[in-house]
Order: sequence, then structure tokens, then C-alpha cells
Amino acid sequence: MRLSSPIHTLKRQAKVLARDNDIRLYEALNQIATQEGFRDWSHLASSSSRATPANETMSQLDPGDTVLIGARPGHGKTLLGLELAVLAGKNNRTGYVFSLDYNERDIWDRFEKLGVDPKEQARRIVIDTSDDICAAHIIERLGNTRGRALVVVDYLQLLDQKRSNPPLEDQVRALKTYAAERGAILVMISQIDRAFELSSSDMPRIEDIRLPNPVDLSLFDKRCFLHNGQIRIEMEA
Repeated sequence: MRLSSPIHTLKRQAKVLARDNDIRLYEALNQIATQEGFRDWSHLASSSSRATPANETMSQLDPGDTVLIGARPGHGKTLLGLELAVLAGKNNRTGYVFSLDYNERDIWDRFEKLGVDPKEQARRIVIDTSDDICAAHIIERLGNTRGRALVVVDYLQLLDQKRSNPPLEDQVRALKTYAAERGAILVMISQIDRAFELSSSDMPRIEDIRLPNPVDLSLFDKRCFLHNGQIRIEMEA
């Protein structure tokens, strides 16, 4: 079905509609999608672009994978992680989002930017923004999961911010072992060193991961980098 305008234009129309009518953004997005002949915004988005970064990434993930998503601020790494959590339900998984960076309201606001109804997804996605988040906390929360999980951790460099937590590499190893044993998919969002902005590269690389504390990056089975709307997925040799 042909859209009346490009998706980015429809999104702008939805923002104006939401502001002018004092409604939530996801409601405005759904109204725009209905006008375009779709059930809702997610139906429009999936129908108009089957090869979204999230769909492309999800198609390359396997049970037991430990995945790193890296990008500079503002290049979509958090939104990609959240969209993977949404796609988890469509792949018979429970989506979990553990964030040491955002509060729960912030996260639901970002879900709305994806055209997601928070009330609907609240039954399918578990959000944890506790200050106690670390590998042990995550594994304990996952202990009661029915079926396999897709876990998004936002973000890697904050897991050992408390001195009482184990070293960062020990935590990554513990989470990797859990994922492998349970068939879970572990997605860890990562900062990219600001020096990348001064380089001539058009895409971050593994060497650009910001590591205030050491981590063996070969622990990650797959690595996903984003920059300026582009995506590159690498697999550990």
C-alpha cells in the first residue's frame, strides 16, 4: 500500500496532531496510520519497511547470543534496543529492559516514539530501573521467566558503577553463561568513545567502545554499530 507521504513526514504530522489535540503520541501515530489504511502505526511501519534496523538485527540473533549495540548519543542505540524488546513478543520471548540510565517514564516515552501503546506493551515487557541493577540482580529477576527471554541492558558501562558490584567483565561472563544455559538473548547497549567523532571512520568499530573498566569484548557473539542512520552487524570469529 502506497503512503501519501514518507514516514518521517507522517511522524511530524503525528507530533502536530498530538500537540494540537492534547493526546499521546502513540494515539496520534495510530490515527495517522488509520488514515493511511493500516490497522495501527506498527502495521504501517512493518508493511512499509520490512528491513528496519530492528528487524534486520533480530533476524540474525540466535538463542544464547550475547549482543553489543554501540553508537554515539543520538544515533538510535536505545531505540533499537527497545524495538528489539517489542519484537521479542512476536518471537515467543518475554522482553526485559534493565536501565541504569533512564527512569521508567522516560522509557515508556521512547516506546511511544516507536508507535507503541504503553498499556498494551506493559503486559508483555518488564521494565526495571532499580539502582541495584547488576548481573546478579538481572539473573534473579529472570529466574521466574516463563519461556525464553530477550534482555536489554542499558547500559554496559554502568553495571559496575557501584563499588560493591563485581568487576564489569565478571558480570558480563555471568550474564553470558546464563544466556547460553537458558537460551536467552542478551543485548547490551554500549557507549562509544567520543574520540570517534574526530576520526575519519563512517561507522564505530570494536576499538571505539568506551571502556573505563576492562572487558574482554570477544565475550560478545555479535556486535551491532549504528551511525547516521546506518547499521553494521558483526559476528565474533
